[in-house]
Amino acid sequence: MTPATLWSRFDSHVLELLIGLGLLLVGLFQALFPILGVTGPFPPVDTRDVSLRSTAQVPHLASGGTTLRGTHHAELAVGDPGLGDRVLLAAPEVARAVLVIVILSILMRMAATLRTGDVFVPANVRRLFAISTAVLLLGTAAPALDMVTTNALVSGTPLAPAVEVGFMMRASDVLLAVLIAALAGAFGHGARLRADTEGLV
Repeated sequence: MTPATLWSRFDSHVLELLIGLGLLLVGLFQALFPILGVTGPFPPVDTRDVSLRSTAQVPHLASGGTTLRGTHHAELAVGDPGLGDRVLLAAPEVARAVLVIVILSILMRMAATLRTGDVFVPANVRRLFAISTAVLLLGTAAPALDMVTTNALVSGTPLAPAVEVGFMMRASDVLLAVLIAALAGAFGHGARLRADTEGLV
């Protein structure tokens, strides 16, 4: 067994360990804990970052050339949220966590193929397309859920006129999804070349 092979296997195990640690942290802090906050054992999520139609008013303070200015962002706080409010507040974070868990789980399976040194397999092509879809959902469906739940939280309240409820697609996630899909296409080409080469042997 060559040192390169030993290093490759060690590297693969380290990668799987890091992905597993990521799965654990995301599962606990972004999925399980918010869900337990909805059901009762943990303190519930009671705030949401929102956009405002106009700039927030702040005290007019100045010191030399430094001033304090309001922005179009604020924190929506729900006092003593009921079950419905807790679900609305936690839903976007939990949905994102589920998508990240799906991505990390697929990456874990892909990392396992590194141990054999054979990443250009049809299964990895499908996995990359699945990751691309999950990343696309992070950039489109997750912001849509933010919009829907924020609208449900402020609708019919005096806060509704002040809060800007809109769809804000994450362009970086969409671009990343396209790049991963392109990578999947390259993997597919590599898998076909590998199959053709094996057929010639």
